[in-house]
Amino acid sequence: MTPLLIYQLTAVFLLCIGLFGLVWRRTLVGMLLSIELMLNGAGLSIMAATQLTDTANELGQIGTLLVMGIAAAEATLILAIILVVSKRFGSVELRKLTSLRG
Repeated sequence: MTPLLIYQLTAVFLLCIGLFGLVWRRTLVGMLLSIELMLNGAGLSIMAATQLTDTANELGQIGTLLVMGIAAAEATLILAIILVVSKRFGSVELRKLTSLRG
């Protein structure tokens, strides 16, 4: 097995764990962590592909920084939404958030 294949399999594993967590988690914080795992898998895949192939290393670094920036912005936005939801509904469980209140 080549090092590139090992890194790509690890990235796919992180993606699968994140997808599984996104589907099965019941709280918004758990979903946020799952999305972060998926984005980390994407960053690992980009960086490994550029470091272990003939592609310019700068392209991988720029791509990974872009993924990290998107992850940071997404985390900030989701945490702000979680704060508003927890103040309004008193909980961050999805089961309690889906019921309509009159």
